[in-house]
Amino acid sequence: MYQNNSITKEACVETVKEAILAEKRGADRVELCDRLEYDGLTPSKQNIEKLIMSLSIPIKVMIRPRKGNFIYNEKEIMEMETKIDMCRSIGITEVVFGLLKSDKNIDYISTERLVKKAYPMSVTFHKAIDITFDIFNSIEKLVSITGITSILSSGGKKTAYHGKERMKEIIDRFGDRFIFIVAGSITESNLSGIHNFIRAKEYHGRKIVGNLLKE
Repeated sequence: MYQNNSITKEACVETVKEAILAEKRGADRVELCDRLEYDGLTPSKQNIEKLIMSLSIPIKVMIRPRKGNFIYNEKEIMEMETKIDMCRSIGITEVVFGLLKSDKNIDYISTERLVKKAYPMSVTFHKAIDITFDIFNSIEKLVSITGITSILSSGGKKTAYHGKERMKEIIDRFGDRFIFIVAGSITESNLSGIHNFIRAKEYHGRKIVGNLLKE
């Protein structure tokens, strides 16, 4: 297992069992999602509450009402607000979401609205950033939304490995404003090589502490 006390390993989990195993294997934080075959949807209140009672490490919760794109209508945004309220009410301290417009730019107005709804929880803007028209411009626009503390990204590429050069440039330019959580097919076995190039502070992966479907 790759050990580096200077980095944070965030494990993406779908069940309480996976989360407990992730913590046991050295994960520093988990992100709880439902339906990872759809790249993650909002988990149930019951699962979130079980996780809170089962873990000692921090928990983030995905706020995503459906599979598919990240272009949301008013009804869906209101549903996201309801889930954000639920997370705050049961003790979650950070949520994860991303909203885009049809032109592949960030839906700034709706993003700011949800960030304000989430306060005082912290917000991670997720990998929707990677499919924006101009990732550098998109990050620049997020700077003024003070509740966004982290951005999850593979540098606009399919994997962290393929996006490593751009990810390094992004961190050099914006690392004093955001925590960048490098993601995209990061595993226990390739983390060391990716970190040696990017030198990020945080990494995210389904298998970042090994296969959680195998004990």
